[in-house]
Amino acid sequence: MEHKNAISLSRLCGTVAQAIGVSAPKQAAAGLDWAAAILQEHAGGPITRTLMYNPDAVAQWLLYKYRPMFQPVLARTQLALPLRSPMPSVTPVCFGTMYTGALPEVHGIQAYEKPVIQIDTLFDALVRGGKKTALVAVADSSMAKIYNDRPIDYYYLPYDDEVKEKALELIAQNQYDFISVYTQQYDDVMHRTGVESPEAMEALQNQINCFAALADQAERCWTGHNSLIAFSPDHGVHQQPDGCGNHGQDIPEDLNIVHYLGVTRRSQA
Repeated sequence: MEHKNAISLSRLCGTVAQAIGVSAPKQAAAGLDWAAAILQEHAGGPITRTLMYNPDAVAQWLLYKYRPMFQPVLARTQLALPLRSPMPSVTPVCFGTMYTGALPEVHGIQAYEKPVIQIDTLFDALVRGGKKTALVAVADSSMAKIYNDRPIDYYYLPYDDEVKEKALELIAQNQYDFISVYTQQYDDVMHRTGVESPEAMEALQNQINCFAALADQAERCWTGHNSLIAFSPDHGVHQQPDGCGNHGQDIPEDLNIVHYLGVTRRSQA
């Protein structure tokens, strides 16, 4: 992999906002009009439910090398967006950009730190748009810290399995317009054992399976809505000489990610 993707992760936030009919955060980069238009056309009407699944550290090169492994993601989405993570390519910096649409120097997180972001965010925009919103994440993770203090519902759980079960429960309740779900097992394991160790690949498969379960639950339970489903990682990974995995460098392996977005149409029954 030699080239860095041309489109910044900062453009995702405005794209999602446009697709679901809310105003983008005030400092967000312009959305991708063509991508939002594709999603809206596929929906055939207003998109009134959104599930954004955020698996940590799923690099673009993993998809290319292990494409059959990602079939559950490809089967449930229609649009692939190759994006470039901001620098430094670490979790709080990248998620800071993902949900504000702003670069690190604007949203304020420029290192591996987890302060509450003070600028306007997608969560704020959702509240202004009258969207009932939930954030489900692993406790003490970046996503469980940097977007606190908004008038949304927070569910912070011990680890990925509990996050998955809570998200499945919330989808089944059919009360939220927008649910953000964060898991981290692959990132945790690859730092210890390497990016392609058997343990890391099992963790990656678990995150793919989690997305499939959540997407299928949304299709079952949100039949009265056109729903946007997203598989949206924060950054990539690379292998170190010591056998451990890492990220944070200005290299394609760490910067290049692919976001998969799909729409499920409401039932006509």
